[in-house]
Amino acid sequence: MERSTPAELQWLTQLATMRQALEELKLSKDPAVQPLYGSDLELDLDDEYLSPGSVDDIWDIISSDEDDTSDDLDDIHGVPLPPAASLDYGQAWLEERCQILAASKPGINGTELSQQITAALAADSGDDELQMSLAEIVGFDDLDLVIELISHRQEILTNRMVSTEAQTDGLMMGKLQTRAERERALRQQDFDHKHAPLLPAQTRAEPVYPHVFKSHESRNTLALGGKKYGLPLGSKQIEEKNYTEVEVPAARVGSLAANQKLVEISSLDGLCRGTFKGYKTLNRMQSLLYDVAYKTNENMLVCAPTGAGKTDAAMLTVLNAIGKNTIPNPLEEPDATEFAVQVDDFKIVYVAPMKALAAEVTEKLGKRLTWLGIQVRELTGDMQLTKREIIETQIIVTTPEKWDVVTRKSTGDTELVQKVRLLIIDEVHMLHDERGAVIESLVARTQRQVESTQSLIRIVGLSATLPNYIDVADFLKVNKMAGLFFFDASFRPVPLEQHFIGVKGTPGSKKSRENLDVVAFEKVRDMLECGHQVMVFVHSRKDTVQTARMLRQMAAENGCEALFSCHEHEDYSNALRDMKQSRARELRDLFTSGFGTHHAGMTRSDRNLMERMFSNGLIKVLCCTATLAWGVNLPAAAVVIKGTQLYNPQEGKFVDLGILDVLQIFGRAGRPQFQDTGIGFICTTHDKLNHYLSAVTSQQPIESRFSSKLVDNLNAEISLGTVTSVSEAVQWLGYSYLFVRMKREPRHYGIEYAELRDDPMLVQRRRQLVIQAARVLQKSQMIIFNEKTEDLKAKDVGRIASQYYVLQTSIEIFNEMMRPRAGEADMLKMISMSGEFDNIQSRDSESKELDRLREESVQTELDGENDSPHVKTNILLQSYISRARIEDFTLVSDTGYVAQNAARICRALFMIALNRRWGYQCLVLLSLCKSIEKQMWPFDHPFRQFDLPQPILKNLDEKLPSSSIESMRDMEPAEIGQLVHNHRMGKVLTKLLDNFPTLSVEAEIAPLNRDVLRVRLSLYPEFSWNDRHHGASESYWIWVENSETSEIYHHEYFILSRRKLYDDHELNFTIPLSDPLPSQIYVRAISDRWLGAETVTPISFQHLIRPDTESVFTDLLNLQPLPISALKNPILEEIYSQRFQFFNPMQTQIFHLLYHTSANVLLGSPTGSGKTVAAELAMWWAFRERPGSKVVYIAPMKALVRERVQDWRKRLTAAMGLRLVELTGDNTPDTRTIRDADIIITTPEKWDGISRSWQTRDYVRKVSLVIIDEIHLLGGDRGPILEIIVSRMNYIASQSKGSVRLMGMSTACANATDLANWLGVKEGLYNFRHSVRPVPLETYIDGFPEQRGFCPLMQSMNRPTFLAIKNHSPEKPVIVFVASRRQTRLTAKDLINYCGMEDNPRRFVHMSEDDLQLNLARVKDDALREALSFGIGLHHAGLVESDRQLSEELFANNKIQILVATSTLAWGVNLPAHLVVVKGTQFFDAKIEGYRDMDLTDVLQMLGRAGRPQFDTSGVARIFTQDSKKAFYKHFLHTGFPVESTLHKVLDNHLGAEVSAGTIGTKQDALDYLTWTFFFRRIHKNPSYYGLEISAEEHNTMAAQAIAQDFMIDLVDKSLGELAESSCILLDSATGEVDPTPFGKIMSYYYLSHKTIRYLMTHAKRDPSFHDVLSWMCSATEFDELPVRHNEDLINAELARNLPLSVEPMGNLPLWDPHVKSFLLLQAYMSRIDLPISDYVGDQISVLDQGIRILQASIDVMAELGYLSACWKFVTLLQCIKSARWPEDHPLSILPGVAIDEEKPRGVPDSLVALASLPASSLSSITKKLHLPPATSAQFTKATSQLPQVSIDVSEVSSKGLTVTLTRRNPPTNPEYRIYAPKFPKPQTEGYFLLVSSSNPDGSDGDLLALKRLSWPSADRINRNRNPKHGNLSVRSSLRFPEGLSTSFDVTKRVNVRVVSDAYVGMEWSIAGISLLPETQTAESSVPDKA
Repeated sequence: MERSTPAELQWLTQLATMRQALEELKLSKDPAVQPLYGSDLELDLDDEYLSPGSVDDIWDIISSDEDDTSDDLDDIHGVPLPPAASLDYGQAWLEERCQILAASKPGINGTELSQQITAALAADSGDDELQMSLAEIVGFDDLDLVIELISHRQEILTNRMVSTEAQTDGLMMGKLQTRAERERALRQQDFDHKHAPLLPAQTRAEPVYPHVFKSHESRNTLALGGKKYGLPLGSKQIEEKNYTEVEVPAARVGSLAANQKLVEISSLDGLCRGTFKGYKTLNRMQSLLYDVAYKTNENMLVCAPTGAGKTDAAMLTVLNAIGKNTIPNPLEEPDATEFAVQVDDFKIVYVAPMKALAAEVTEKLGKRLTWLGIQVRELTGDMQLTKREIIETQIIVTTPEKWDVVTRKSTGDTELVQKVRLLIIDEVHMLHDERGAVIESLVARTQRQVESTQSLIRIVGLSATLPNYIDVADFLKVNKMAGLFFFDASFRPVPLEQHFIGVKGTPGSKKSRENLDVVAFEKVRDMLECGHQVMVFVHSRKDTVQTARMLRQMAAENGCEALFSCHEHEDYSNALRDMKQSRARELRDLFTSGFGTHHAGMTRSDRNLMERMFSNGLIKVLCCTATLAWGVNLPAAAVVIKGTQLYNPQEGKFVDLGILDVLQIFGRAGRPQFQDTGIGFICTTHDKLNHYLSAVTSQQPIESRFSSKLVDNLNAEISLGTVTSVSEAVQWLGYSYLFVRMKREPRHYGIEYAELRDDPMLVQRRRQLVIQAARVLQKSQMIIFNEKTEDLKAKDVGRIASQYYVLQTSIEIFNEMMRPRAGEADMLKMISMSGEFDNIQSRDSESKELDRLREESVQTELDGENDSPHVKTNILLQSYISRARIEDFTLVSDTGYVAQNAARICRALFMIALNRRWGYQCLVLLSLCKSIEKQMWPFDHPFRQFDLPQPILKNLDEKLPSSSIESMRDMEPAEIGQLVHNHRMGKVLTKLLDNFPTLSVEAEIAPLNRDVLRVRLSLYPEFSWNDRHHGASESYWIWVENSETSEIYHHEYFILSRRKLYDDHELNFTIPLSDPLPSQIYVRAISDRWLGAETVTPISFQHLIRPDTESVFTDLLNLQPLPISALKNPILEEIYSQRFQFFNPMQTQIFHLLYHTSANVLLGSPTGSGKTVAAELAMWWAFRERPGSKVVYIAPMKALVRERVQDWRKRLTAAMGLRLVELTGDNTPDTRTIRDADIIITTPEKWDGISRSWQTRDYVRKVSLVIIDEIHLLGGDRGPILEIIVSRMNYIASQSKGSVRLMGMSTACANATDLANWLGVKEGLYNFRHSVRPVPLETYIDGFPEQRGFCPLMQSMNRPTFLAIKNHSPEKPVIVFVASRRQTRLTAKDLINYCGMEDNPRRFVHMSEDDLQLNLARVKDDALREALSFGIGLHHAGLVESDRQLSEELFANNKIQILVATSTLAWGVNLPAHLVVVKGTQFFDAKIEGYRDMDLTDVLQMLGRAGRPQFDTSGVARIFTQDSKKAFYKHFLHTGFPVESTLHKVLDNHLGAEVSAGTIGTKQDALDYLTWTFFFRRIHKNPSYYGLEISAEEHNTMAAQAIAQDFMIDLVDKSLGELAESSCILLDSATGEVDPTPFGKIMSYYYLSHKTIRYLMTHAKRDPSFHDVLSWMCSATEFDELPVRHNEDLINAELARNLPLSVEPMGNLPLWDPHVKSFLLLQAYMSRIDLPISDYVGDQISVLDQGIRILQASIDVMAELGYLSACWKFVTLLQCIKSARWPEDHPLSILPGVAIDEEKPRGVPDSLVALASLPASSLSSITKKLHLPPATSAQFTKATSQLPQVSIDVSEVSSKGLTVTLTRRNPPTNPEYRIYAPKFPKPQTEGYFLLVSSSNPDGSDGDLLALKRLSWPSADRINRNRNPKHGNLSVRSSLRFPEGLSTSFDVTKRVNVRVVSDAYVGMEWSIAGISLLPETQTAESSVPDKA
């Protein structure tokens, strides 16, 4: 080697250090230890990687990744695995390094480079030599690479060998081997080959499952791979001239294994013993599955041969479900024999494949379970159930299709679906069948329900033995180690001997058919000779009779008829008699020869007859179709299947008999009680012999049929709302059997192996299927499929198709053919073209009859020949309607099929037409629907719907139109008799006329603005109810259509129920008005069931005046925001600076007007725009300009008052030194507090009550500013009160010198100018648009299809609510507004269920687990506790205060994300959210006992809560409402709702108050008074709204004013008349003068309705019972408003049964009446019983609250009438109500610890007066006598100390009057004189009644002379009034007697004086017999004569 250059030397030294470094590394040489190459690299293959040379090597990289799983550990969360040390130095690594080198050095090719390096490495050179050559190849600047190459030489080469070998099969072991190496390698290969171990044995065994019982591998000796099947041992083949027969012997009957015992029934618990009566033990199969079926909740699949006893196995699972809902629980108390089943808590659904089978199962289960009181009912196409029956039924036996329909309705039957606890699917192997798809969709739906609602539904599948039971188990989600049971043929009770016969002759030829007949006959004859009965199965209904005749004929030819006949049977003669009743001639004819037939086309009675005859042995041979094998459990010793070709109408050709059918038929062979083996023959053609032989013995796997039905099933799920996107649909497909099989057998479903390998869960394949189906649906306009976002949304047509089970193909035809004006013929044609009837084929044999039918029965033109399917369908349908007589068997069954489907399709078409708003079309279709259902034509006489004799109907038909319903209603019975030529029928027909259910309709219209008309329909039933004809309810379609275009504006479905027949029925809705207006519109009311029961009411638009809707909006000016310093008041600046520095743009714009002028203001602006601050500005003006005056703030709801009080107390009052008082029903301070207050915050009612007597109350006259919040509520129920207040304040201002400033605040309203004029606003009108919100709002209005029922509609909104939350506000707070308290719970529950399906179920909780637990511990309400744990709060008035506050607080602090609240939250609590969902815009209104729309103002208020000024830049609101309301909300949310007055409806009470106050003295005053009102302004503007008939020409003329004037006069006359009738005023009709009466003053003072006074006056009597007075009080009009919610009548009934007083005296009011409810609530309160639901607690409080006022007024009325005893009873009732006890309870029982009824020990005082007068020291002895525990006795003593101890003195007695002094001996325990009334919701003050009555000679009370109320003086007056003698509290009262008394003065006149407590039962003091002296003498009687 020559001398090295310096560079080389340097290089060598580097090399040396490098080697040293390598040595120190001590690298492992074992390649297995090192991770694969690339495991730490994120392969981001750039272009350079894909240079041509490296393509195949990339595959190497990828495939090595495939084999090695460390791939998943790439870089865990971004932390790479350790570097170089762990690299995998292989060929791939080398290639990559070469590529990198090549990239950095131009001109080098990476692939060549790697080959050179590999060659160098493979040469036999030492390391040094290698270094040099490598360095030359690589270049000197890459020495690191050289070191790596040398140190890993071995691995690179070995890996190189492997990869080459892989490519070349080992023939080319690398090019670079020395010869020696080559030879060595060959020798090694040879050695390896000879010594290689054998491969392990290939296992063909399946995994072993514990409950799979097979005698041996049930595959046959030579499995499917072989060319020929080996048959079971002992099989033999017999060749005959005409046929080949293979006989398979019967299997052995299995016996019990060593460790198995049969389960003895006696050892089971009581529930099983009672159900399995008459059984000794369960059989072998049932014993094996008993533990799993009865003791666990595992899903199960039971595969067992037919007849092994699967029904009883199912029974065990049924009992398990029942046992969970019984008391006592049978598992816990096995000896119990009496069980109470909680029948309402569960449902069990048993799905049977055929109607026939369903009937059998129903009967079986029903019989066995009647002892538990369990109802089993069948729900199939034949047997419909009413809603009520469904509720009463616990076990529903149904067919797959029917159950699919039930569960498809998103709602209708959700109550039912949600209660299902067990779903049993019989014959699951139907999956293989056409109808299998239905079962798949059912199971998938149930599985999804289980996951979404987290409820347990157990699924049990029963099936015949099937080969791939593992797949079915996977599909049913069965745990294979527990719930999978497989029983082989040895479990058959009767083993089966099978004969397979292949008939010779060309299939289908005559020869072949003859041979088949001959063979069948021979086999039947052989069986009969052995004494067996035989069933012969054929494949068409017609064939049954033909075969029977053929066999009979052959028997005759062969002379063996005697074999067949049953003449010698002992019952033969009876049977013959029974047969005579059969309608079918053939049956009677065949029976005599010993034959019978059986098929589904026969009537049910005939079928039952045949079954009975066969089982009694009266028929030897039964020819039947396969339905018999499925539906009826009727075994025979032998069965013969004659022929295996059957006609399949769907495919329109003959197909092979299904294997399942063969197994089922064979299952009927052998009767356990008679034979020990059954014999089955299958006669087929020779070519099919092997097919059946193999299939029946070795069985083929069952496949899925789902894909063919995917489109319709996907549509059903989308309409249900369970699938809303492609990904959800993919997930849904994952539940199907199709998915299980696609994974197991991909080839069968056209899936390549590679596809399964790359996508093991077949996600792409499922997506592709779903997207294809979705496109088809989209094309038929059934769904909206957004390809970008992949959303799937249901459309109405799709929903209708799903609900009515109409195929997508039919919908496509309808879309094409439907026309708005099509007639009946077109409709019939369209129905017959629908996809459902494609399979109706016309057969030659029927053509004659079809021609006849076409002639006789068809009423419309048909085009086309009879042999096309749709013409045949059309003929049959019309024949069905015409009730034509059809002879042909097959035609009868086809007609049944057509009629059943057509009725359904026609309904669907009607719904589609309704949806398209085609009025004419709806009419045609609805008539057609009813025609099909009733089998009569619309032009027939409607009386054909009653059962009347034919001649009568014929007469009626001929006499039309003079015999129409309308004309007949005008006739006398005799005339009707003449009409039908039958006098006796006259009366009958008159009665039927009376039962014919027509409705009459009255319509009122009121235009809301130019474009919207409100329609109110009153419906009156014009018939008398007859249960026989009408059942429990009649339903009607009501729609409003344009008279010219027949476009439908609005439609609803109205149900008239029997119990509400005589109630008022009102429908309210709005319809759009378009230009030009039609001359009139029609309201149609059409019965849904009765043909001819329809009425049309025209509404003329002649007098319709459309009011102008000039919405005046104020534009927001672009001003510089004002700083708060503009207030020029340091204190105010200080107050506001805590919240903001500048006023917002709206406040800036109105600042000057509010703060510096006294102008009246109307401010309309959206919720949340800062109106409160505006109100405060006006308030500061008042206090600045009018010091000492008062400000009244009126808010329409208590909740708003509360919110305002809390806010102002906190912010303003202390800082400004103001006094604020709250005046509501809950909070009534005394006059003094009101007098001292500066700010009064109150509700309209309260202020109305106070300001009524403004003349006497100076503080009302001191008001300088009235602020009315939400003044747009004028249009609501409480609007009239607002109207009166404003009018009164204006009136007061006009009477006194000062003026009152009015400020109205509202949301933007449409007719602001009118409101402003009425409020006297001139320059102060500001009506800002909705867009002035501080946070802009996006509003979406979603329409939902009408549902029958409210809860279902609400429920259909739950999922969209959840999706809206995910969409718009996944993290930010959300409020969901619902209609009722119950809905808050239900909605929260569903939202929780949807959370459960998410990855993070607690996604809405934003606090730590510890915080959550702490908060949950504070909760009282269970529903709230559950909801909070998922981050959902509830908020409604039924929650206790602490729970409500907790919800608010957690939500406000963002600890929980969702709040579900009732609408009260929108008003009362200012809790904004980012998203607001208004879930439903209706609420239940007890008054109309139905659902009413919320006021628009409520909805706006809810929307006002969306968008949080401090956090959001925008808010989102979603309004969910019915489709029909969508347009209404769209219209009014933006323009605002026009405010109209409702004062004219309640004018009487307000006029009465003004008469009592003296404001109105004459009729003219009343008219003048009306001119102050808003009503007066609107009646001129919108006369049509108020029902004035003014034509459009007269509008705004003098004539119109005169009409309005008359209207007002009538109104006043009517109101004053009503008041006079109630004795509240005296009206002099001659002069028009009006005077108040005492009763009117009572009404006005107590703020009652005059109707309440009228009721009392009409019912009052001198001596009523306690029962009477309680019922009078509860009949007060004030209780009309008490809410009665849904189903509360049931609770009321329960209460009524358990309370002391009956509801009789309430009159015959129904239990759902609010008055009855209040009656019951008061009784419950006095009985101190707990109320059943929290809603009742709130209701009870409001009844008590109103009750006190009504009682006080009643006492005054009775006193005014002078009825002492009645007065006394009312006082007693008042005491009872305050102390919550009955009058007869022991008086001491109001005190703690004292029971009502127990005998009191001696020495215990028997009245409260006596107790109160005891010294304190003796109380302890009383507590001892009463045995009170220490804690209670302390309470007892404290309560007793509250009782007053009173003495009375009478002085200044004279004939004119007397003075009574009341002195309290013991000091009060609290300054407010609170009474001890722990049960009464509000604190009450001590008060007394002073009654003076004349004294009868015997000392008893006579007439009432005077009544006065006494109460203790307030604290500051006490000091002046102390009694100087005692220093005790006293009050003095002087009474004057009525005038007439002193003149008729009698010396002996004496009076009795009583003082009665108004709170404590029985507490009274009296002085009797005080003699009245003439005035000259005065006496003083101070002797307290205590009673």
